[in-house]
Amino acid sequence: MVRHIVHMDMDTFFVSVERLKNPELLGKPVIVGGTSGRGVVASCSYEARTYGVHSAMPMQLALRLCREAIVVKGDHEDYSKFSHIVTEIIAEKAPAYEKSSIDEHFIDMTGMDDFFGSFKFTHELRTKIIKETGLPISFGLSPNKTVSKIATGEAKPNGEKEVLHTHIKPFMYPLSIRKIPMVGLKSYKTLRNLGIDKIGTLAEMPQQMLIRVLGENGRIIWLRANGEDNTPIIPYSEQKSISTERTFQQDTIDIKNIQSLLLNMVGELCHTLRKQQKLSACIAVKIRYSNFDTETKQRLIPYTSSDHILIQEALALFKKLYQRRMLIRLVGVRVSHLVHGTEQLNMFEDRIELHNLYQAMDKMKIRYGEKAVVRSSALKESKK
Repeated sequence: MVRHIVHMDMDTFFVSVERLKNPELLGKPVIVGGTSGRGVVASCSYEARTYGVHSAMPMQLALRLCREAIVVKGDHEDYSKFSHIVTEIIAEKAPAYEKSSIDEHFIDMTGMDDFFGSFKFTHELRTKIIKETGLPISFGLSPNKTVSKIATGEAKPNGEKEVLHTHIKPFMYPLSIRKIPMVGLKSYKTLRNLGIDKIGTLAEMPQQMLIRVLGENGRIIWLRANGEDNTPIIPYSEQKSISTERTFQQDTIDIKNIQSLLLNMVGELCHTLRKQQKLSACIAVKIRYSNFDTETKQRLIPYTSSDHILIQEALALFKKLYQRRMLIRLVGVRVSHLVHGTEQLNMFEDRIELHNLYQAMDKMKIRYGEKAVVRSSALKESKK
């Protein structure tokens, strides 16, 4: 049976939210990111892109390319709030959906043609999102995730595109190989050195040749170039979480030691989030007293995987939670409401040293083990 998979993507999401708050930004080149010269572009409007500006570009270079650009620092909470609103609208209407990032969703419409029509249903869902949020959104509809994601890119800005099963090759073959998910800058350069620029050329190459050049990824890229992708929709669940907890050998009331332990635990969770390329929008702290009473507090937060943000939230929750002044037997931390994504929100910071620091810490932990890097403030606990 031919599947009907939709990819929905908010157009220049951060910029669009800023324009909702300040309509004077409409039609102007807008850059969202760090407002100092050491900042990085998190998002930019189509007007700014015509000057060559793009995401992850150093702000200094972006402003040299587009001197008329209006720079907005950005707001974590606003973007997370609108992301949740869009997800709620989709959850209310869609038969099955996957939230793949803060501004992207996949929807499985298979079987809808028997009742309503997949394209018509998706068009009406898109119209509802635009009407209720004021945000532009584009979608692609095809038999699989890869083709739908590429179709969305071709439908932008604020458009719709359906690619039927029989039209996949005519649609994809003329496009650049950069359109294929998984083809990053390194893979693109490797393929260009082989004289491969278009998806059609890539699709007609022997699969084994790509595997020799790109490893196992070569097989997946070859399949995607041929419009083949059986990746299922992974249902989005607000309960999906990562957690850790520690039971003390002796019940304790040593608050400094408990806080040090929390620092280490949150650091481990953040490393796991980044390793799995996930972001969390909810953190919870649990304590169990010596009499086995267990209490938990949680808080919704903007999507993040940053240590300094989650540590601050965990310590604040512990302070609110621990009111009984009894001995503590166990402490735990959980991050939930997870979506796939990388910490692009760090780009709103004026300085990106923290972002670079986390990357360096993660590399050391992957190479030398989880305990290779420990925060100085957590050394007391880690030595015990």
